[in-house]
Amino acid sequence: MNAKWAGAAIAAAAAVMGWIALASPVEAAEPHASYAALGPETRVPYGWRDFCTRRPQECDVAPLPAVDVRLSDKTWRLLDRINRRVNASIVPISNLEHWGTILDHWDYPVDGKGDCKIYALYKRKLLMEAGLPRQALLMTIVRDLNDEGHAILTVRTDHGEFVLDNLSSEVRPWDATGYRFVKRQSQEDPNVWVSIEAPNGQQNAPTGSMQSSNPN
Repeated sequence: MNAKWAGAAIAAAAAVMGWIALASPVEAAEPHASYAALGPETRVPYGWRDFCTRRPQECDVAPLPAVDVRLSDKTWRLLDRINRRVNASIVPISNLEHWGTILDHWDYPVDGKGDCKIYALYKRKLLMEAGLPRQALLMTIVRDLNDEGHAILTVRTDHGEFVLDNLSSEVRPWDATGYRFVKRQSQEDPNVWVSIEAPNGQQNAPTGSMQSSNPN
């Protein structure tokens, strides 16, 4: 092999090795999260029961075996895209201003407005339409950083549990939010809700109404 081709071969090999070196951090940064510890069945939120009364086709479903989403690069991009898209497409407004009642009103963004429940429900709907299993898309009630009631969507994956939140453009591990998790839908049956145990011996807030004055 002459010097010219030898030099080209060395350069090509160096380029490949450089690509591998650059690729390694990306692989190392693959999303990972833990799983929330669940407690016993608990009271179904009024808002979900009212939603089911108005949209029975969304709730008259048979229980299914629990299943997690396989968190491929494609799935992660889908979660990120849906979270950002919905956050940007809905005008935030409080429940009272929107519906004229302090009772939690859960629905889809029929008029392009809504609070946290509307964002979370719509993300759940779009992800199911994109092919993700219902059993891994769980409406979740938390207490936010201001200790106010807040709704988010938990996505249970084979890499842990992540949340889609109208207060963040990032898809985050559930335990990186700073929220106090209260309860969420059962994986098997969306009409059954289970409590979420507080980590590190903390006490969760009472599971009362999640109504607040903020359009969150």
